[in-house]
Amino acid sequence: MGIFWDSQNDEPRWGRIVFAIVALLLLVVFVLASFVTVPPGHRGVVVRFGAVQEHVLGEGLYTIQPFVEHVETMSVRTEKYEVKASAASKDLQDTKTTVALNFHLEANSVNEIFQKLGRDFETTIIAPSVQEVVKATAANFNAEELITNRAVAKKQIEDAL
Repeated sequence: MGIFWDSQNDEPRWGRIVFAIVALLLLVVFVLASFVTVPPGHRGVVVRFGAVQEHVLGEGLYTIQPFVEHVETMSVRTEKYEVKASAASKDLQDTKTTVALNFHLEANSVNEIFQKLGRDFETTIIAPSVQEVVKATAANFNAEELITNRAVAKKQIEDAL
């Protein structure tokens, strides 16, 4: 009768049916795992067996080698990062400020950033840099000058960052 039916007693061959269903499901999983989408405003970092590859994927649909490669997406949009900073002025007065920093990743360097810093680069690089710049800048002014020359202090912090 066919490959799924026993010709002698007209009963289905359950072993072959189950095997065919499992094979079909595995094929569907393999095909679906072969495609990856990089959303707008992001870049894709290709990781093959744990090693970051040199090429960066732009926005769009790509095929990858399933179970060998995967793609980590990283935003290249301008983002705002706020950090609270405290420092001592020249006359040893404690100052507290909140610094808002707008930044974006260079699209062609996201693979390097992902490899060297990971996804948590904001707390690894940005926050300590802001703290250090605020401390260095505040030390150049006494407390009164920080208030009266706020624009100058702000400009120095911007330039240093």
